[in-house]
Amino acid sequence: MFTGIIQATGLIAAIEPRAGDVRLRIACGDLDLSSVTPGDSIAVSGVCLTAVAMDEGGFSADVSTETLQCTTLGELAAGDAVNLEKPLLPATPLGGHFVSGHVDGVGEVIDLVEDARSLRIHIQAPQALARYIAAKGSVCVDGVSLTVNEVNGAQFGVNIIPHTLEHTTIGQYRAGSRVNIEVDLIARYLERLYMGARAADPASSITREFLANHGYLDQTDS
Repeated sequence: MFTGIIQATGLIAAIEPRAGDVRLRIACGDLDLSSVTPGDSIAVSGVCLTAVAMDEGGFSADVSTETLQCTTLGELAAGDAVNLEKPLLPATPLGGHFVSGHVDGVGEVIDLVEDARSLRIHIQAPQALARYIAAKGSVCVDGVSLTVNEVNGAQFGVNIIPHTLEHTTIGQYRAGSRVNIEVDLIARYLERLYMGARAADPASSITREFLANHGYLDQTDS
């Protein structure tokens, strides 16, 4: 479990293909690894990875084909920057929100607009994630806990302050950049709980018709 408060940025030092998947070697920069041992988790641009080996200044992690297909890690090259966060401890201040490191989908940066000293960014999320993203709610983008400013369908906007621009990889975004998105985990569980017995039916899902029939949408809007 993580908080989405990035502790350091690192670099992909090496990518080693291994029988269909890969092993990443990550140079951790200023991240303190003194408390990390093989088997511990580290979030890499929002993806929870297991450190399988430690070396001076970095660690290695195996990345499965599932993770390569469902996140942007499969698009990384040696030298690319990544956001890093060690897992939440009982005494860690929860400055962001609860983040699992289990990416729900990959989004795309639509545009970036300067707003005084901040940067407003609009991101297109996968359509299936739209129902989990709410204005003034939380979303995790490449491991960074952000507040959603506005929502328009599956597109949402966030405001990035100078500190975040300086200390994460967000400052490197351009229109078209692909990003890992993790929605608020409470929203995911609430959906399953609300479905009740329907959750056991593989054909069941929350649809506009389902919401309208249960009073959550005006029937004329469904």
